[in-house]
This record gives sequence, C-alpha cells and structure tokens, in this order.
Amino acid sequence: MRYAAIVDRLANEGARAWEVHGRAMQHRREGRDVVILSIGDPDFETPEAITKAMVERVSSGDTHYGSIDGGPELKAAIAAYHKRQTSQDVGAENISVTLGAQGGLYGAAMCVAQYGDEIIVPQPVYVTYDSVVQACGATLVDVPLRPERDFHLDAGDIEAAVTPRTRAVMINTPHNPTGAAYGRDDLMALGEVCKRHDLWLISDEVYSRTLFDGREHVSPASLPGMAERTIVVDSLSKSHAMTGWRVGWTVGPAAFTRHMYYLGLALHYGPPTFIQSSVAVAFTENFPEVEEMRARYEARRNLVCEALAACERVRVIKPEGSCFMMIDVRPSGLTSQEFSSRLLDEAGVSLLPGEGFGSNGSGFVRLSLTASDEELSEASRRIARFAGTLNLPARSITALRRAPDTFQDHVKDASSPCIRRDLRSR
Repeated sequence: MRYAAIVDRLANEGARAWEVHGRAMQHRREGRDVVILSIGDPDFETPEAITKAMVERVSSGDTHYGSIDGGPELKAAIAAYHKRQTSQDVGAENISVTLGAQGGLYGAAMCVAQYGDEIIVPQPVYVTYDSVVQACGATLVDVPLRPERDFHLDAGDIEAAVTPRTRAVMINTPHNPTGAAYGRDDLMALGEVCKRHDLWLISDEVYSRTLFDGREHVSPASLPGMAERTIVVDSLSKSHAMTGWRVGWTVGPAAFTRHMYYLGLALHYGPPTFIQSSVAVAFTENFPEVEEMRARYEARRNLVCEALAACERVRVIKPEGSCFMMIDVRPSGLTSQEFSSRLLDEAGVSLLPGEGFGSNGSGFVRLSLTASDEELSEASRRIARFAGTLNLPARSITALRRAPDTFQDHVKDASSPCIRRDLRSR
C-alpha cells in the first residue's frame, strides 16, 4: 500500500536525534546507571494551585466539548498577560489556544506558507522545526548561528538568504538548543529585514520566563511596525513545569487567529475544557515557584560551566536563558554523534548530538539542565573524565573501563587538565 509523501518528509534527521535518548532510556530500564540529560522535561512539580484547580474542574464535570481555539476566560487571561509583558494591545481576537507550543508552531507554518514557499530558520534549531516546515510543504532555508558569536542572530545573514519565495522567518528566543537570548538590537535589525521584504516573523518564546543574569525578554511583536506581521508562540510547559498539560497559544493578527480556528477544527476540535479553565489560574496569580525554577536553572548552568571550565577537550558556551546549553566537542576529535554515543556507552551520560539540530549543530552536543544538582554534578564529572580519556593510550582506556576505582593509577597517562581537576575533586 502507498503512503502520502508527507510521512517521508516528517521522518528527517531531527526525528533521528532522539535515538541516543531512546537508547539511554532502554539502558535505564535494564537497570544500568545512566544520567539522562537528553530531554527537557523539568524535574519540578506544577504549582499546586494550578493542579488543584484542574482536579476541581474535573470533579465538577467540566469534561465536555469546549471552544475550538480556547475559552473566553483563558483567552482573556493570556491577552492580559501578553499585554503586561510587551505593552502590545491585544484581545481575545488575537489569541488561539493550541496543543502545546508545538501545536502553535505547526499552525503558524500551515497558515502562512505552502508548497513552493521558503521559511528561513536560524540553525542550530529545535528538532521539530524541520518537520513543521516540511508538513506545510515549504522548504526550510537554514542560516547559521555562529559559535564565535555565541549563537547570536545576525540579521545580515537572514537578509542574504531572502528570495522571492521567502514567506517567513522562524526564530526562538531564548534559544533551544543554544541558550542564546536575542536582545533588542538583534530583533530591531531582524524586524527591519522582515518589513523590507514583507515577511512574517514566527517568534517562539516558550523560554521567555527563563532568562539569566538579570536579562529581560524582548518580544519582536512589541517593536514598531511588527505587530501585524509577528506570530508569537508560547506555552507554560517549561516555566511552570507543565509539559504534560499540552497547552500553548499563539498571539497574532485577528485574521491569523480566524485561520487557526479552522485549522483546530480539522485537527483536534479543541483542547480539553478542564485543562483550559484551570490553566487560566496560571495567569491570574504570581507563583513564586516560577521564579524559583528560573533561579535553579541559572544555578545549574553555573554549576556545569564551572565543572567543565578546565577541560581542554570540551568547551561550554554559557547560555543566557532556557534550560539547555551547548558543549563544543570539536576539540575532542570526535563528531557530536560519536561523542554522545560513546559518552552514553562508556560513561553513562545521555546528551543529544548537535547534528540533530541541523548541520550547523555539528561538533556540539546539547545538555539539559532539567535534572537535579546532584545528577548534573555527577554527569559533569563523568563528561570530564570521559573527555580526558580521549588522549590516553588504548591500554590505559581499557584498564580504566575494567577498573574505574583505580583511576588514580592512570593519572601518569593523562595530560588533560580536566582529568587532573576531576581527581582533585574526588
């Protein structure tokens, strides 16, 4: 039997990036000692008041059909929140509630692009972006985010990639997987490119509440002349530890929101009513847990950066936000796929290979900060130890694997500072 071409387009390199994670989960099920840092599922709990509201809604029978693109209570709460964040004057007619931010990304691409169009996406890029663009029939045009710029956006590179077929630019700030947070100047320059070429800007802002070092989030929708061409995608998944709730939203022009309604009608017929009504609570109260989670992520970032600072065979690029960070493994002499695969098999740490985030992620691996301090400390020790073995003679590596407790015996073979530093800390 024959299948539609779309299913082949969705089975791309981004989907294959999860193979290492799948293998790590299998190792754990088999009872092996594995530290899993390959997925961004927060190790925190959803604020109790939100969970309590959901239970009350279910108990009261709020389990029937609801609004296709979000109930009035939730839409009003999101609109008020967005206005507080950006000073952009929006109402319910600008809001569409989706099944997670992923549903918002999919809907945005489907509504603004089609077969023959192009969408420019800075790369490395979150693994589902390619599938989203492919699903609508458009072509993803990647523009490199350069490591020497700490993966910050260069509007000149974006403009150089524009063609008559370009319909949109899709960005993520703070950025997954690199942790870069685009500043006002970055976004002003990008906005000018979009206005000059009459392009949509799809802005994924799911990490807008997870910024470090006192940074403030800037939404491009709030910049002059950008509201009518910007689609903001957001969710509470990471900021409120609600990944399993699958609630996201888009903010855009009223005409775009009407198109999203018809897409939702065909796709899911509306998010669960008891979820919608209980999630509205998240926007009406100031939960201290949200700031506590942000602060923990920042502390964990510092922990990993300090632990790997002296290791010559890897280099950490310090993230400015999100709950991820990129590690440059090019000095190790391995590809990112080789590094992540061997790190899992030989050291019991699971990181995602950078190639899964596009060709510009080659030479990097992504580490998730959504694990405990203890797990991150242990993983950092294992990464440093593994990286240090990459310049050891084969006989020493074999002995090390067979008798890890005798690691001190092999220090004479270790020229890498990260091994010496690790030994001092044991």
